[in-house]
Amino acid sequence: MTSQEIFQEIQKKKSFLCVGLDTDLSRIPKHLLEEEDPIFAFNKQIIDATKDLCIAYKPNIAFYEAEGVKGWQSLQKTLDYIPTEIFTIADAKRGDIGNTTKKYADAFFKHMDFDSITVAPYMGVDSVSPFLEYEGKWSILLALTSNQGSYDFQRLESNGQALYKSVIETSSEWGSKDQIMYVVGATRAEDLAEIRKIIPDHFLLVPGVGAQGGSLEEVVKHGMNSKCGLIVNSSRGIIYADDSQDFAAASREKAKLLQTQMASYL
Repeated sequence: MTSQEIFQEIQKKKSFLCVGLDTDLSRIPKHLLEEEDPIFAFNKQIIDATKDLCIAYKPNIAFYEAEGVKGWQSLQKTLDYIPTEIFTIADAKRGDIGNTTKKYADAFFKHMDFDSITVAPYMGVDSVSPFLEYEGKWSILLALTSNQGSYDFQRLESNGQALYKSVIETSSEWGSKDQIMYVVGATRAEDLAEIRKIIPDHFLLVPGVGAQGGSLEEVVKHGMNSKCGLIVNSSRGIIYADDSQDFAAASREKAKLLQTQMASYL
């Protein structure tokens, strides 16, 4: 999927919403625990309720890995159920080198057929290049995250500027804007303006709107470009909107609220 194809989907749906499928068995509605595959049963209803409102789904791989073989099976069924025109993100945050990274790329791109994967680039180009070898697939590099621990390293001065800026500058030369995106947290949206000076044309995956308190208005103000350039994720704020039999309807309401806001900016 090219950046133009993503933009076309954004225009069609008047949305740049990504729904994060951080599916936790301890948080899903209790009646679903009676299902043969509770994780997939939950995801299926969330997808049915939101697929016309979002342009991407982002399963957080940790929630599936934690359930062992059954979790991987639930993940594959979820991936197969997502409509083909919707962008899929394996939120795996892989960050190794050499043959190990090649195997990660094979796992998520060849065998599972995700459109993209989140990658930690701090081991350098060889932690990313095997992912870039897959045509039509995306590497979404962690640039500036919204957790408190981001201050430990990402904002340290390096060569006269914050380390995250050096990482973005260097890594943007490893591939094209149709291969690389960046994760930038929403909770300090003013940083997006500085990042746009470095990478004006790349797509940014922006978590933190919703449960983490990020402002969509501020993200748009500082981060949107002429082709939108934003994929804004909301996970808990949408999928855990309600824990009753009507949880999917409540999730749709939350997604619709965000999509309506997004439409006003497009």
